[in-house]
Amino acid sequence: MQSVRAVLASFAMVSMVGCASQADLQSVRRDSDETKSRIFAIEKGLGEVRGEVKEGVEKSLAGHRERLEALQREVEGYQKDMASIRKGGADLQATLDSARVDMQLLTGKVDDLRIQAQKPADDLALLKDDTGKRLALLEERLTKLEQGLAGMAEQQKKSAELQQTPEALYQQGLDAMKAGDAGKARELFTKFLDQNPKHKLAANAHYWLGETYYSEKNFEQSILEFQEVIKNFPEKDKVPAAMLKQGMAFKEMGDSKSSLYIYKKLTEEFPKSEEAKIAREKLRTK
Repeated sequence: MQSVRAVLASFAMVSMVGCASQADLQSVRRDSDETKSRIFAIEKGLGEVRGEVKEGVEKSLAGHRERLEALQREVEGYQKDMASIRKGGADLQATLDSARVDMQLLTGKVDDLRIQAQKPADDLALLKDDTGKRLALLEERLTKLEQGLAGMAEQQKKSAELQQTPEALYQQGLDAMKAGDAGKARELFTKFLDQNPKHKLAANAHYWLGETYYSEKNFEQSILEFQEVIKNFPEKDKVPAAMLKQGMAFKEMGDSKSSLYIYKKLTEEFPKSEEAKIAREKLRTK
């Protein structure tokens, strides 16, 4: 701006004097053009500087704005954390208060126990002595009861043995045979015969003894037991059954001759029996 004023002053001076030459006028014009060019360049430079400054300021403001927003978010997070901490502190305080109440109650109970523990030792000794006497009496009564029960059990056992009739013993053997327990059945039938050798069921017991051996494929022993029925109880109904089973046992042993002999004898001595019908059928299919 000072250069412009200087140029204008020069023009004024030239006009006032009126003695400037054409060369001087051209020189002045050149100076004026240069001055204008400089002014234009300066103004352009100022414009560029203003743009750069403005852009820098805007970028700086944007950075500050982002930092402010980040800071605001941090503040909000901090506020949330503080709220959570306050809530946790409140919960902790409530827990402490509850624990304090429980501690007071526990202290009261401890005091009660301390008071009870401070009772005279004589009372405790008397209580211990009384408890010991009661326990001794109870043990004595229990011993007597156990002895009584043992005696009753023994009496019941003896009574049961006395009350076990021959028929009941025979039935037990028959039940064991039907259940497929040949060993148990044989034990019971043998006991029956030992105790009651002349009983009316003795023939049946011998027959079932033969059946126990036959079921176990001990055919020789079964033949001997069936022979006991045939020999010692010829008038009994079990004789035909014993003969039939005896013939079957010989057949199982591979002695067909003895088997056929028994079948033939059975049909001759007991022709009307059911066992004779079976024997005749076996004779026809020999």
